[in-house]
Amino acid sequence: MESNKDAFRNYLQLEKKYSIHTVNAYLKDVEFFEEFNKVNFEQESIDRVNYSQIRSWIVSLVDQDISNVSVNRKMASLKAFYKFLLKTKQIEVNPMLKHKALKTPKIIQIPFSEKELTDLMREVGYPVGFEEIRDKLIVDMFYATGMRRAELINLMIYNVDFSSGVVKVLGKRNKERIIPVLPLVLEQFDLYLKERASVGNIIDEDYFFISKKGLKLSESFVYRLINSYFSGVSEKIKKSPHVLRHTFATHLLNNGADLNSVKELLGHSSLASTQVYTHNSLAELKKVYVNAHPRNK
Repeated sequence: MESNKDAFRNYLQLEKKYSIHTVNAYLKDVEFFEEFNKVNFEQESIDRVNYSQIRSWIVSLVDQDISNVSVNRKMASLKAFYKFLLKTKQIEVNPMLKHKALKTPKIIQIPFSEKELTDLMREVGYPVGFEEIRDKLIVDMFYATGMRRAELINLMIYNVDFSSGVVKVLGKRNKERIIPVLPLVLEQFDLYLKERASVGNIIDEDYFFISKKGLKLSESFVYRLINSYFSGVSEKIKKSPHVLRHTFATHLLNNGADLNSVKELLGHSSLASTQVYTHNSLAELKKVYVNAHPRNK
């Protein structure tokens, strides 16, 4: 296993284009299984195991009250590892071939309502000063583009095209996509960039959004910002950038956007990923149905 670690890491980073966080998590999971296998089956290497050994690990994890979601994540790590060994011809049969993920409850994200967004924008008003203008623009960017938190944080100045009114973002697995930006948000870009120019000693100068110290924003800062902004207008338990992304998709669908267009805007690789947002638009469809059907009059 030790000799494969670097090669597996390179496979995940360079070929699969996973983030450093994901790569480290996968490697750690594989190491945990290696340790389990050593203790329970006296086997130094996990290059060649059968599914019954993997199944024993699953049972052990469940017995430790580890959630099915976490167990599935660990199995995804093993799947990637054995797929790598198969690809590099180190094994002939993948022991994970017939594995089925454990059932997990569907977690439905509740988006913000249009009223909550209107109330928030009214409350924020017209901010003055670098940080206030930046913070409002961050909220508007999430709601106007549906981009992910990491995509917003890593947005570069040279990826904002004012003439075309679009931004280029780098999504999961380094996939680029173009997102149109509303004219009212483009106006805020101008205002923000003027304030940004007054920040002294900009260290991360290529990044569009920076702190007052001239540094790239952190993920925790952006999360706290969104949570703080929406705490005054929403009683929802979860108030995060992802909920704003969810809100973006739901409001587009509620107002007539087709699923494929929303899929492209979100940067999803499959339509199935986008379909999770349709449950919220069903409420709107029911209203239209009830109001429009002749038998209901």
